[in-house]
Amino acid sequence: MKRIVVEQRSILIGLAGSHGYGLNRPDSDFDYRGIFIAPKRYYLGFDRIEQKENGWDEPGIFSFLDNNKDTVIYELRKILQLLAGANPNVLELLWLGNYPVLTPVGEHLIKHKQLFLSKKVKHTYSGYAFAQIKKMETHRKWLLNPPQKKPLPSDFGIEDELPLVKDDLNAFLEYLYLLIRGRIEFLEEAEQLYQLLTADIDFKGMLKQYTLPDETLEYTQKLTNSRKDFIRLLQKSQNYQIALREWKAYLSWQENRNPARAEMERKSGFDLKHGMHCIRLLRSGLEILQQGEIIVDRRIAGDVDDLKAILQGEYSYEQVMKMAEELVSKMETAYTQSTLRHKPDLERINGLCMELVEMQGWGEE
Repeated sequence: MKRIVVEQRSILIGLAGSHGYGLNRPDSDFDYRGIFIAPKRYYLGFDRIEQKENGWDEPGIFSFLDNNKDTVIYELRKILQLLAGANPNVLELLWLGNYPVLTPVGEHLIKHKQLFLSKKVKHTYSGYAFAQIKKMETHRKWLLNPPQKKPLPSDFGIEDELPLVKDDLNAFLEYLYLLIRGRIEFLEEAEQLYQLLTADIDFKGMLKQYTLPDETLEYTQKLTNSRKDFIRLLQKSQNYQIALREWKAYLSWQENRNPARAEMERKSGFDLKHGMHCIRLLRSGLEILQQGEIIVDRRIAGDVDDLKAILQGEYSYEQVMKMAEELVSKMETAYTQSTLRHKPDLERINGLCMELVEMQGWGEE
């Protein structure tokens, strides 16, 4: 979809990222996030669009977006799904302090922003924080003990046969996921487990990201009616593909990281930016559980100087990890005491979606 159509039908565009957090420096990029409502053909016809994240060199309406590569404008239905799922990166969009574009339709959405807050934030905010920790630990490992060579199949016991390629692995793991889902779908006592594996967590993604443990191999073999040697090759191939993926990520990290950030990382022994975002996410999640509000601007939250201190290397890796551990513990307590609903009211969100589309109208494409 052309940029000008997206902009004509945008209901809000906000300044997010470091500027939204109050953590920007003079050289910080401008991260714009927005929402638009697609024309009629995308709702009633075959065409589909979820977001626009490139093409900002096309002719448009809003000059501040010209050639800005850090811009994403989501289609309404896509972002409502992300909001209902308590996605931290999009939830904050409804609590920003700076909206260069805000129409009456956008104001109506913001008026109903509390509809998207639920206890799910404990899982999503801590999950995003743990992702930062994972990146931090990976970079720390590369700093302290860098990989010496590209992994080979023989390093993982694959000698006389070719390792399974990524497509083979994903196809089998997709099949395994469907079998597991089918086994528990109609078991009444497993209803919560079914919900967990199909909606609350990305179980399919976990199957594809982590190696099958030894203790699951026999069951997997029986469940899929596979040969024992195939299951062993599957596990070895997973280990090999994970190591290969990490090797490629290491080379990319070496080649592309910002020189100033790399120097700070070398001095401190860990990635300061990932450490800061980990703490910011955990504090934000805790605030939502305790106060039922999102405080995006950390100057208002009162911890902007503390977060900047992490970025400047004034805290050690151990201190940041201890902060994170304490915040996770506080979130556990806040979760049990929070007055937020356990899960979002999808029926009301669906109704709000229809209201917003009707308010916007179909217009001309």
